[in-house]
Amino acid sequence: MKDIIDYILRFLIGTDQAGWLSTCIGYTADPRLFDRYQIVIIPSGFFDESTYGTPRSLPSLPLAEIEGVPLLFGSPKTEWAGDTLLVYADLVASSFFLMTRYEEIIHREERDAHGRFPGKASLPYRAGFMERPIIEEYGALLRRWLRQTADYEEIIEPQAKIQKLWLTHDVDAPLFCQSLRHLARETFKGMGLTQAWKLYWRPERQDPYYTFPWLLEQGEKMRNTWGAERCQSLFFLKGGGNAPQDKPHYSLNLRLLHRLAKICSAPGSSIGLHSSYSAGLQPNRILSEKRHLEKAIGSVVCYNRHHYLACREPEDFNTVEKVGFTDDFTMGYADIAGFRLGTCRPVHWINPITKRISNLTLHPLACMDATLCESKYMGLNEEEAIAYVLKLARTVSSHGGELVLLWHNDRVGEFSGAKGADYRKMLQIILSEIITEDL
Repeated sequence: MKDIIDYILRFLIGTDQAGWLSTCIGYTADPRLFDRYQIVIIPSGFFDESTYGTPRSLPSLPLAEIEGVPLLFGSPKTEWAGDTLLVYADLVASSFFLMTRYEEIIHREERDAHGRFPGKASLPYRAGFMERPIIEEYGALLRRWLRQTADYEEIIEPQAKIQKLWLTHDVDAPLFCQSLRHLARETFKGMGLTQAWKLYWRPERQDPYYTFPWLLEQGEKMRNTWGAERCQSLFFLKGGGNAPQDKPHYSLNLRLLHRLAKICSAPGSSIGLHSSYSAGLQPNRILSEKRHLEKAIGSVVCYNRHHYLACREPEDFNTVEKVGFTDDFTMGYADIAGFRLGTCRPVHWINPITKRISNLTLHPLACMDATLCESKYMGLNEEEAIAYVLKLARTVSSHGGELVLLWHNDRVGEFSGAKGADYRKMLQIILSEIITEDL
């Protein structure tokens, strides 16, 4: 556990000074060790063998608060022991709980129709802080306490700006009408044979779902304003899958996908694997899908996101890491936008079963397009949805985090209005406001 405690303390401090500052903080209940540190966080017992992994380890509502910040474990009490500040708020256990999705291994019976842990069942949602990355707020408390205990006036705060914007796009359907089967589908769905036939014979670049140049243009506009390093476009392509939820199945031999791979070889954009719904059920499929995509585009794929955001169990990341992915972008809820991991910064995955820190980096997904407006999810209108995303963006900026947005290529196309909202217009407004407010 020592390496995990050290990692969490450094993560909480969250600046270039985190290495040496973390040595000023102890995590112990042994009074003989108190004078070694400027701050001592008193463990709450969460990690005790008799408690960890049992229902007794779960926080109970309503949560206490320390200086206005929800506290999962411990108490808001602080006191001095000589020159050492004793903090009974267990910020280490509280952070661990959130960044590992700990509650999901305790409540394995709590899953939706797709086997996902529902966001509205999560503690952050039930406790009312889904829109607050409270791990960042814990860090702000720690930095302020360190200044008080040792006159470390030189302790800096993270720069208040969005450090990186990830414009991510899941390519569930690269083309609206790409086969005779799709032609039949649109004919019998009410479009009629004549209109469906016109769509079928359109050049790929005129297909309603061929929005990739427009999406790339949005990323390029951000990079031109912010600089090349602060914005990246990611396109997640399927490499397989045979479940009904994986439809439409598409071939990676499509000229369109080869063209897209070429476009995304330019700086500022990349391709990742959209692990299939089938792979979510059987994680051993991920390796073959990864290899299939790599062969098709001729380069190594390092980024992953699960289809339907259905990384169903925390242990699924064992396979994601094992097959060679370095980064995963699945960590958001489908039914509610916000901060699933309690942070707006990338974090190394910590396996809550083995208590091992992995090399896999998790990027918190703040928001998916469909989450905002579909009635089965948040059901916001366009104006409300834009305001919600901008609120998340301002929060990320205030903590110096990264903002990960998910907009599907088919939802910004010609028929996007049929899906309940003009997602193209919404994304344009959101990005324009982010630039205008200099977030």
